[in-house]
Amino acid sequence: MTDALVAPEQRRRLRPSGGQDRVFRVVLRLAGTAVLVLMAMVGTFLFTKAISALRAAGWSFLTTEEWEPDSGRFGIAAVLTGTILIATVAISIAVPLATGMALYVSEYAPARVRRILINMIDLMAAVPSVVYGLWGFAFLQAHVIGLARWLSTYLGWFPLFKVTGSDPRDPLATETVYTSSTFIAGLVVALMVAPVICSIMREAFSQAPIGEREGAYALGATRWGMIRSVVLPFGKGGMIGGTMLGLGRALGETIAVYLIISPVFVIQPHVLQNGANSVSALIALRYGESGPMALSALMAAGVALFLLTLVVNFAAGSIVARSRSGAESEA
Repeated sequence: MTDALVAPEQRRRLRPSGGQDRVFRVVLRLAGTAVLVLMAMVGTFLFTKAISALRAAGWSFLTTEEWEPDSGRFGIAAVLTGTILIATVAISIAVPLATGMALYVSEYAPARVRRILINMIDLMAAVPSVVYGLWGFAFLQAHVIGLARWLSTYLGWFPLFKVTGSDPRDPLATETVYTSSTFIAGLVVALMVAPVICSIMREAFSQAPIGEREGAYALGATRWGMIRSVVLPFGKGGMIGGTMLGLGRALGETIAVYLIISPVFVIQPHVLQNGANSVSALIALRYGESGPMALSALMAAGVALFLLTLVVNFAAGSIVARSRSGAESEA
């Protein structure tokens, strides 16, 4: 009797003999459990330290723009808005840049150049954030003021790009109004997260099936046509997952943002204008000088950032896990 004629209920799943697979499986489960336990411990620690400030502030903690914990007036409305704006600017710049880099490396670059570019991208991802922050503060900021002024001149009708207190068309107007802004901080963070996003996208693009690639060429597609109909649909899950993982890092970036921004405690919706803030920069700025209530308030801000990044990373992990090899293509 052949295996094809055996009833499904009579078939047995064969497993390798020996305990090596069992040991490996136990080790992986312990590692995964340790990560979950560590994350739960971090969350429990933050919430325990923040409970007194949360009780004192109540729901106004989410709507108050001031930060005076010793006077009882504090909230994260301004810093949380700044965190989201900086991360939004960073992702808006990093995703197109990372997509272009990933497509060139996986589809266009010669083999020898591809290896060099992959090593360089990985090296960029390993550079400490303080180096990016110092470079952004000392070099990049002075060289993007012209771009910020140009954006304000021609796109100032849009609220995000409006700059108050200065006429961008006036050649004698001060340029300090464009420094230490959300735009500059977001640009530096974008250069930090772009290598991470690029690496994930590149892996997704490089796994597009050879058969579907050749089928698209056989139907007369150009290289860009093949990329558009096969590679991009196949790598959609990796693109979304990489973007959200980069967003999670952008939301939590501390040192680079702290070195660049000029902290303000009002909601600042104008990304090109001087003055910005973020939750992580607030914690770095005020931690050393905080009393008991101020320290509890900082921990409460940390809880909000922890929950926000947790949601983003869980969503990214879910999307990456649901993306499958051999995703649908348009070929």
